[in-house]
Amino acid sequence: MQTLDWIMIGGYFALLLGVVWWVVSKSKDTAEDYFLAGRNLSWWIVGASIFASNIGSEHVVGLAGSGAKDGVAMAHYELHAWCLLMLAWVFVPFYTRSMVFTMPEFLEKRFSVGSRYMLSIVSIITFVVSKIAVGIFAGGIVFSVLLPEMKFSLPGGQVIDSFWIGSVLVIVLTGLYTVLGGMRAVAYNDAIQAAVLIVGSATLTFYGLWKLGHGNLLAGWGQVRELCGPRDMLNLWKPLVPAGVEGTWAPVLEKNADGQVIREAWYFNDHFPWLGMAICAPVIGLWYWCTDQYIVQRALGAPDEKTARRGSIFAAFLKLFPVYLFIIPGLICYALIRTNNVPASSELNKIAQIDSSDPVARQEAKDVAQRSFPLMVKDLLPMGLRGIVVAGLLSALMGSLAGVFNACSTLFTVDLYEKVRPGASQHEIVRVGRIATAVMVVIALAWIPVVKGANSLYEYLQGVQAYLAPPIFVVFFLGVFYKRLNAKGCWWAMVVGFVLGIFRMLVDTPVTLKMPGFENGYTHGSFLWVVNMTFFQYFSILITIVSAVVMVVVSYMTAPPSEAQIKSLTFSTATAEDKRKTRESWDWRELLASAVVLLCIVGAYLYFRG
Repeated sequence: MQTLDWIMIGGYFALLLGVVWWVVSKSKDTAEDYFLAGRNLSWWIVGASIFASNIGSEHVVGLAGSGAKDGVAMAHYELHAWCLLMLAWVFVPFYTRSMVFTMPEFLEKRFSVGSRYMLSIVSIITFVVSKIAVGIFAGGIVFSVLLPEMKFSLPGGQVIDSFWIGSVLVIVLTGLYTVLGGMRAVAYNDAIQAAVLIVGSATLTFYGLWKLGHGNLLAGWGQVRELCGPRDMLNLWKPLVPAGVEGTWAPVLEKNADGQVIREAWYFNDHFPWLGMAICAPVIGLWYWCTDQYIVQRALGAPDEKTARRGSIFAAFLKLFPVYLFIIPGLICYALIRTNNVPASSELNKIAQIDSSDPVARQEAKDVAQRSFPLMVKDLLPMGLRGIVVAGLLSALMGSLAGVFNACSTLFTVDLYEKVRPGASQHEIVRVGRIATAVMVVIALAWIPVVKGANSLYEYLQGVQAYLAPPIFVVFFLGVFYKRLNAKGCWWAMVVGFVLGIFRMLVDTPVTLKMPGFENGYTHGSFLWVVNMTFFQYFSILITIVSAVVMVVVSYMTAPPSEAQIKSLTFSTATAEDKRKTRESWDWRELLASAVVLLCIVGAYLYFRG
């Protein structure tokens, strides 16, 4: 990091602090202003905030690492921009006219108070163990790679490295502006961070292609296709069983060139077969984009249905960028290594061993691939450009952390505290919201030693959402489409679904973290071995099916909900006035924008087909 790089980063932080100062001066001491920005966000702020909240440093680091290691397989999740169109056209009308603060509050209106409490508690736990933990992990990788010289010595001689220093500084700064400014500060800073993130990541993409093509971007992309194609890195649809593996069900054996067994498992978490991507990935996507407080809270901050819909469509357009700004740099990194365009001293050269028959060398290559994005920034970019990209990485980390801090604060205050203290004043509610945010910051800080000590935590947490999302997806989607489904069906679907998901997480944890006695997993052929070895996407599909069956069966075995309770909360109970207002809230511009997003998605699927 040179002087010009620090100037770029300093300018970025100065801009953020200026926005926070402006927001605090405009803020009102009310719950609606603190948690939903007074329901006065413009459509472009809504869209940019959704995008910035979604794209955390774990996306930048993880997607680039996946691109360098596996190719475009993970692009399925980024092409879920169509899920945001579902939010815009299907769910925004229900959320807007119900005037809720949170997703659990909507579930209470549709079903019961019990379902609200359950979703609130599960959501808070999920945010803490997944979004906060993974964000810190990826942010720590960025700081340890880019600023290894940043160290601080304590009086006792103990040295605090850049992982700790950088993570603490960013967490505290992010928490500070979230506590002071609430949702308005988060949303407006998200808009800035989205722009910085796109510009920064695009800088690395274009510079990599320019370097590959010796000044010709198209020639650079031709090099990527030529070098990555033979490894099947440009194919979105992977076979059920990866190349070099024998068998179709359990167990399958991966062998090296000499015929020796390298790995034995049912399915491989780094393969992403087409069946899991076709079924499980959309379930997770629809849960995340249409029902997760972390995302939908931005749409709830819009003043009306029209603004919320336009903001969601704009976010869908922005969501198309990660494929080209985060995954493609991973492909470029692999191509640069193959063409000897990486300095000999760079750790990146170890990625060349990604297909080695030596399991140790192959694992080391995958570990380096996970850090490919910050390593490219460190070893390839010139002064000045490096500062812009680092500012983009900081934007990703701060945007996602601010979003989760604010979402947790809203869930705790609105869904739990207000139920205990129904007569609380607006000032008290805002004060508790600030305290809840501060507590989330403390929890994030407490997570640092856990994350730093568990090298495999990031891979483990990829499955967390797959295990906890299915029952939430089921109760929201079936709830708005079928009026016959009732509170008891919702409750038992969530109970059974969450129990299955938590059970799988408990089975996976000791093996993933290599706790004493579990270094080699469970006894071969045992029930727990089968559960642990089942590919996480397939287990997620099982949870989805079981939750849906339980919800339907229990609902039809018990009394239907009253018409008064579900009025305007399902498609069949929407009034003529509801339908009229929805129809008046959109015109040809929203339809055209949605069509453009869908055409871009279809084009990407056609292009990346191997």
